[in-house]
Amino acid sequence: MMIRSLLLLVFIQLSFRLYAQHGPVVFHSSNKALEAAFNWAQQTALSYQGRPGDPVGPWYESALPPRSAFCMRDVSHQCIGGEILGLAAANKNMLTLFAKNISAEKDWCSYWEMNKHGVPAPEDYRNDKEFWYNLNANFDILNACWRMYLWTGDKSYINDPVFRRFHDKSVQEYIHTWVLQADSLLARPAYPNAPQPFNEQDAFHRCRGLPSYSEGVPHLKMGVDLVAALYRGLETYASILAANGQAKEAATYRHKAEQYRRHIEDTWWDASAERYNTHITRDGAFGKGEGETFLLWFDALQDSTRARHTVEHLVSNDWNVENQSYFPVVLSRYGYYDQALRYILHLADTGTERREYPEVSFGVVEGVIQGLMGIDADAQHQRVSTLFNGPAADTLTAANIPLLAGHITVCEYKNGATLEHHGSKPIVWRVKFTGQHAYIKAGGRKLKTLQERDKRGKFISFADVPLQPGMVMTALVD
Repeated sequence: MMIRSLLLLVFIQLSFRLYAQHGPVVFHSSNKALEAAFNWAQQTALSYQGRPGDPVGPWYESALPPRSAFCMRDVSHQCIGGEILGLAAANKNMLTLFAKNISAEKDWCSYWEMNKHGVPAPEDYRNDKEFWYNLNANFDILNACWRMYLWTGDKSYINDPVFRRFHDKSVQEYIHTWVLQADSLLARPAYPNAPQPFNEQDAFHRCRGLPSYSEGVPHLKMGVDLVAALYRGLETYASILAANGQAKEAATYRHKAEQYRRHIEDTWWDASAERYNTHITRDGAFGKGEGETFLLWFDALQDSTRARHTVEHLVSNDWNVENQSYFPVVLSRYGYYDQALRYILHLADTGTERREYPEVSFGVVEGVIQGLMGIDADAQHQRVSTLFNGPAADTLTAANIPLLAGHITVCEYKNGATLEHHGSKPIVWRVKFTGQHAYIKAGGRKLKTLQERDKRGKFISFADVPLQPGMVMTALVD
């Protein structure tokens, strides 16, 4: 107990010093390899910022680095890491540009990739009829906007006319134009909206509307990752409607979303292999590849047994670094914290091939803060959550994390956590601990807990603690 008390004293002194400067996040761990991994990731991710004079405005690398560009898939993945690192202006600018550039001329696609000059990257765009585009993108961006609202409290992500138009068109005209209705997924034409005359050898014809993020499957008809993206996109749209007081419309879209989730379970599960198929080709043949990662990313799996088989397959095989960059946060989301830590350390290792790909460093930052420390925000309730997911003997501290228009500092270990609130508005701290605990001690009081289960069935005990600006609170369980 004496050691823990000394750690908390150091934590409080550190947090006040950091609050005064509001610089980058400062992370400490008793696991020095983890601390080094975070420091490398933060320094590397911040090095990808654009220059102040770039015509596009604030941005950061979220594509192949030589292109000086940002891509819809990568930004959707990197945006929480970007918020943690203080890159809110870049997130807002890039997401706004993607939303603004949706158009009927492009069949309600946006620009898959834009560069620092503020134009569609020529590597992926020739004109409005000839360009590269992965159909998952609209739903990934839609979900990213919702997550940005929850993390920051910035309602423009769900209410601004530019974003509302993007969300509306994506779940209506876009689905219709690209024949993505739940009952059409396996019967749709291979190349809807193809340029005429059609040249299958031209990637800007053949890939104008790829039905997957997996780009190496010949004669692809549909990817399970796109079905998962549709599910998450419609679920997210329902949440946006509900947040704007449209409960009836929200229920309609949740019903539509459920049709896609059921389609995954009824059509794509291979019982003999105990794995999901990941794609189907034009000849009707199912196959397996890298799309399983996105079943987890889009949180499309509710069957715990099938989710376990999916995770076990992913962690027992070798994948490209883009896929692996998702693992720290998605494995944490599904309760595989030991594996999440393993991938954090692997991705940051100097021997990891292509670790300079921008998603890697941003993925490590998100995996540490949202994954191992369980820090999350919910602007709907002005609430911050924490849940220690590190090794039992570890202590994790992160100071100066920006969220909900303020900053917090968090120190946590297996049976204790302290949060300091640097913001202008009150927040609710939902403090969580693994296991069944009847009470949480906080502020000199014993708070009766509520219980929930994580995706692996483990009990989580939690209580809500109101915090005024400037307050420091410590919570403990026996």
